[in-house]
Amino acid sequence: MNGGSFLVRLNFLLAVMLIVSGLYLVKISYESRRLFADIENAHGTERQLESDRRRLEAERQGQATHLRVESTARTKLNMRAATPANTQYVVDAGLAAAPMTAPLTMAPVAASAPTSGASQ
Repeated sequence: MNGGSFLVRLNFLLAVMLIVSGLYLVKISYESRRLFADIENAHGTERQLESDRRRLEAERQGQATHLRVESTARTKLNMRAATPANTQYVVDAGLAAAPMTAPLTMAPVAASAPTSGASQ
C-alpha cells in the first residue's frame, strides 16, 4: 500500500496545483481585461481632450480677428479710428526752427539737458 498512498498524495498535490494555476489564470485574465478597458478609457479621454483643444484654438483665433478687436475697441473702450480730423501733430521746436537744408545731427544723450517751460 505504500505505492498506492504515494499515488494518492501525488494526485492530490497535482489537483491542488491545477486549481491554483486555474485561479491564477482567471486572475491574470481579469487583470488583462481591466487594463485593456483602462487603456481604451484613456484613449477616449485623449480624443476628447484633443477635440476640446482644437475647438478652443478655433475660438481663440476667432476672438483675435481684426474685426473682432476693432468692434470691441469701439463698443467697450469707446475708441475711434484715427483720421486727419482727430489727429494732433506735435512738432519739436528745435526742428521747426532749423532750416530744411541743414543736416540733422544727433546730440549725445548724456550732454542734452532738459529744458524748462516746454509746452505740451
